[in-house]
Amino acid sequence: MDAFIVSIGTELVTGQCLDTNAAWLSGEFARSGIGVLGHITVGDDTERVAAAICQAAAEAELVVVTGGIGPTPDDVTRESLATAIGQPLELNPEALAGIEALFARWQRPMDDANRIQAMIPRGCGVIPNERGTAPGIQAQFDGTVVIVLPGVPAEMKAMFRQAVATVLADEAGGNSIATGRLNCFGISESKVGELLSDLMQRSRNPQVGTTATEGTISVRVTARGATPDAAQRLLAADLAEAQVRLGRAVYGVDDQSLQASVAGLLLQHGKTVATAESCTGGLLARRLTDVSGSSAFFHRGYVTYSNESKSELLGVPCEMIEAEGAVSEAVASAMAVGCRTSAGTDYALSITGIAGPTGGLPPDKPVGLVYLGLASADGVIVKRLLAGEHLTRSQIRDRGSKAALNLLRHSLLELGSS
Repeated sequence: MDAFIVSIGTELVTGQCLDTNAAWLSGEFARSGIGVLGHITVGDDTERVAAAICQAAAEAELVVVTGGIGPTPDDVTRESLATAIGQPLELNPEALAGIEALFARWQRPMDDANRIQAMIPRGCGVIPNERGTAPGIQAQFDGTVVIVLPGVPAEMKAMFRQAVATVLADEAGGNSIATGRLNCFGISESKVGELLSDLMQRSRNPQVGTTATEGTISVRVTARGATPDAAQRLLAADLAEAQVRLGRAVYGVDDQSLQASVAGLLLQHGKTVATAESCTGGLLARRLTDVSGSSAFFHRGYVTYSNESKSELLGVPCEMIEAEGAVSEAVASAMAVGCRTSAGTDYALSITGIAGPTGGLPPDKPVGLVYLGLASADGVIVKRLLAGEHLTRSQIRDRGSKAALNLLRHSLLELGSS
């Protein structure tokens, strides 16, 4: 089966918003073994949207349209779909009941404008939306399945997983498909490709590929089998082999985050942690506390952005900062030790660096230079990270906080092997 993605919205074609929906959908299709023939992005124009739907339907067996089904006059996707399939719009009782129920649950009055969202082309199915007011639409068009979803990413993703995935399974037919993903950090994509080169041959089943996103390398595995069990066995074998080859570079599977992996290890070993941050401004602490139940292992976080705060809160000697600079191995070490002493935790992580775009002093201290400290009962480890001057400020902060988590993860893994 092949798919085509149509994204609707003038804000997309003018560059006011980034179309993250198409990228996410492409990833979901890839994991389901469905090829994506192309993406079309169209502004809020009825004729152009209808033409885009017709074009996509002529090329693919499945078309997913996102956006343009809100309650305002610029939401033209319903009308465009009706034009494309040659059916009139009519009030759909199921869709209207769903919208009314949602407003009742919110304990808010429903505006008359929201009734337009229950206008569905005749003969089309309704896809419930539990998170918003716009129900999705499912249509058949010259043998092609056309599915219309909201443009709001949270709503679109939930509806895809709840309803569209079932449609895909029904349409896929023949082989069963099983998918999985290994998430890695601290290893390059080229190195992963080298370690898994034979598994990544295009003629193989399962199909193995890699994706690099914000420092994380994901290994995607898609297996086909005559039955679900057969597909799962093929998937499990490749995932296990890739895990062995990649070793401790793998921090999680499927949607598991790096911080969730670290949290699991802290809880497993009954350990606690605190953080002391400069250039990341609390991002490391936020990542750790994003994990539900983090109060069991995370005690406190310091954001010591100024030199004075490093001395006052963490006990970093002023003369050390003057001699070595705030961005230095010595200061990262002292920050970690001071944080652990103050918090009374098993571990303390520190980060100090130059996130840019200004402040760098090349060649010794360029933008992107970050020092990471990890203090424990065994002493202090300091790592030097050169994130790269080409990265943005937010990207450097992101890489620095992830690298600190990864440093702690490797230390915790040592506990399991001792």
